[in-house]
Amino acid sequence: MIKPFKDELLDVGVKELLTAADVDKVMSESGTTLVIINSVCGCAAGMARPAIRKIMEDSSIKKPDRVVTVFAGQDLEATARFRSYIADIPPSSPAIALFKDNELVYFIPKFRIESRDANAVAEDLMSVLEEYVAV
Repeated sequence: MIKPFKDELLDVGVKELLTAADVDKVMSESGTTLVIINSVCGCAAGMARPAIRKIMEDSSIKKPDRVVTVFAGQDLEATARFRSYIADIPPSSPAIALFKDNELVYFIPKFRIESRDANAVAEDLMSVLEEYVAV
């Protein structure tokens, strides 16, 4: 049932993290990592995933070293482990986080996704990527 929701991100090059070990491996790497906490809700379908697709498909936008996803409510182990890296932030899905050299530098929780359209979310991400991603 959730395969199309996962595929929407995987089809544009986002890597799926399914285990705690997958998350730990990615989070131990230096550079920039964009993490999408995917979900089945309408704001993931209408705003979060389309915003990520826009970022990934536009060649003029700077890309982080890694773009990965965990699926809340489905990939429980991976989601729980990722959330341990942002333990001071209440659980939120969908959500988008940017790390630079293993430090959280930007976070978009559900409430900042659900009240806006995909273009507005993508614009936020573009400005953050412009600031934190090396050429």
